[in-house]
Amino acid sequence: MTTKERYKKVIEYFQEHMPVAETELHYASPYELIVAVMLSAQCTDKRVNMITPAFFRRFPDPVSLADAGVEEILEYIKSCSYPNSKARHLSGMAKKVVLDFGGEVPSDRGDLMSLPGVGRKSANVISLVAFGRPAMPVDTHVFRVSARLGLTNHAKNPYAAEVQLVRHIPEPLLALAHHWLILHGRYICIARKPKCDVCGLSGICRYFNSKGR
Repeated sequence: MTTKERYKKVIEYFQEHMPVAETELHYASPYELIVAVMLSAQCTDKRVNMITPAFFRRFPDPVSLADAGVEEILEYIKSCSYPNSKARHLSGMAKKVVLDFGGEVPSDRGDLMSLPGVGRKSANVISLVAFGRPAMPVDTHVFRVSARLGLTNHAKNPYAAEVQLVRHIPEPLLALAHHWLILHGRYICIARKPKCDVCGLSGICRYFNSKGR
């Protein structure tokens, strides 16, 4: 099977079985999304969604967050992973958004990556999800699933996987494809003991078929 044929089959499968796919983080603005994405590092979306309602009541915009002390921010996020560093990053992010971007979260990936605590993957998520800019954020789920399915070949890191995925997935489908791969990895193609017996893609999956089944 050629790479083009493999992508075609995967895309057709998800278009049929998961026509609607979107982030499971709860947000109502680019500001709320960037906070949720920063909190989600090494933390489940479910936990983040438990934290953010009270957080956004206290810090409804970048200005209120920028004016707060790190210690107060920490009190609102202490149930997530790495709360100390995240509190510092959230404070730094808000201050830079206020000082450098007029209190508005920027849409450009480069500008987003200039914010404390925002790496390439997070910047891609915000640019794609909040502003509709074409991007392919590669988290652990996307990296694992794309490799197992054979959508990427010998990608040594998330950036290498991103380059391959963007090359083969039509730009209008990037947002959907990003969430397809995340959700498939979160619920079916899990890291340990993937649920190959209920996966509709096992017939073309490089990982599954390499096991000699």
